[in-house]
Amino acid sequence: MMAGLLFARAGVETIVLEKHADFFRDFRGDTIHPSTTEVLSELGLLEKFLELKPDRLEKIGAEFCGRTLDLADFSALPTACKFIGMIPQWDFLDFIADAAAKLPGFSLRMNTKATDLIEENGRIVGVRAEGESGKLEVRSSLVIAADGRSSQMRESAGLKVEDIGAPIDVLWFRIPRDENSTDEAPLFHAGPGHVVITINRTSYWQCAYVVSKGTAEEVKSGALSEFKKSVVDAAPVLGWGIEELRDFEEVRTLNVVIDRLEKWSRPGLLMIGDSAHAMSPVGGVGINLAIQDSVAAANALAGKLADGESIDNELDSVRRRRLWPVKVTQWVQVKAQDTILKPIITDQSKSFRIPLPMRVISRFPFLQRKLGAMIGLGARPEHVQSRAAVSER
Repeated sequence: MMAGLLFARAGVETIVLEKHADFFRDFRGDTIHPSTTEVLSELGLLEKFLELKPDRLEKIGAEFCGRTLDLADFSALPTACKFIGMIPQWDFLDFIADAAAKLPGFSLRMNTKATDLIEENGRIVGVRAEGESGKLEVRSSLVIAADGRSSQMRESAGLKVEDIGAPIDVLWFRIPRDENSTDEAPLFHAGPGHVVITINRTSYWQCAYVVSKGTAEEVKSGALSEFKKSVVDAAPVLGWGIEELRDFEEVRTLNVVIDRLEKWSRPGLLMIGDSAHAMSPVGGVGINLAIQDSVAAANALAGKLADGESIDNELDSVRRRRLWPVKVTQWVQVKAQDTILKPIITDQSKSFRIPLPMRVISRFPFLQRKLGAMIGLGARPEHVQSRAAVSER
């Protein structure tokens, strides 16, 4: 959606295909990081975004057996917004779609699923799709595939994936929240053998329960009462509504993947976001890295496309620009999984100790600011350099 906005803004006729009828679905990420709000500021959209009143996460804390630690501090970031904005992703997608719809070259086709690539003479020249009126073809100078970690376009293009590996999976569920409560809760909760992430969505908590890779079905085959007890033991704030979780049918398994493509492009095709590099949920950076990809792609390609120039020789420049930030982020995620999450969920002893990296960070404010910069801005954040060639209609 962000790529569509940026390319249309540069004067490129742009069509975004969305297979669903709307954006109202449970996404894993509701975090709009300072790297993204800087992009919104550069596009003149920040003020309107803030009118959506996102919850402001100025620090990230963690709760361990009732003890709360400060881990990340965004107060020193050199950005307009010194916080992570927490907002349902469907609201953010609607916001970007509304902004893009004001550009004359932009169109959004809902209920339209891309099913295959169209290739002619070794070049990708469009996609085949299925819409409300049946099958159709969309011809284009460039196909940007952002169809996620299970990308059909990636498979159709025959691009090879390097699996980095993840030792965890996530169980995803909702717990009702007392809307009259003023209690705040950290995102991260842990106790012996258990890690729970809680996202405040006003009327309910969106929860992620971390389990060892491949054990999700084993956990779900056990007693629901034991599962609920382990959830509340780690995150007591969920005790108010935990009894509303009545069946494991309400608990979805999310397979955590960390991978990246060896090549992100073929002539006429560019992969971005999770389709190019699937990220762990650690740090909540996936959405924001995908947006950084779209900014880098527009910076490199949008002006040339608008001028009718060939961009095939420029496509790999996006990978070269974005590969280092992706590698750094994935390395940090792997280290966090191996040194923090995995030890916690495999240690069920009463002598449970807070992992050393978290103990060290909690003692030194400058480390909290460093972690805040890593999470909030990431490695080499992108800035909008693509031109604004058209006005709103």
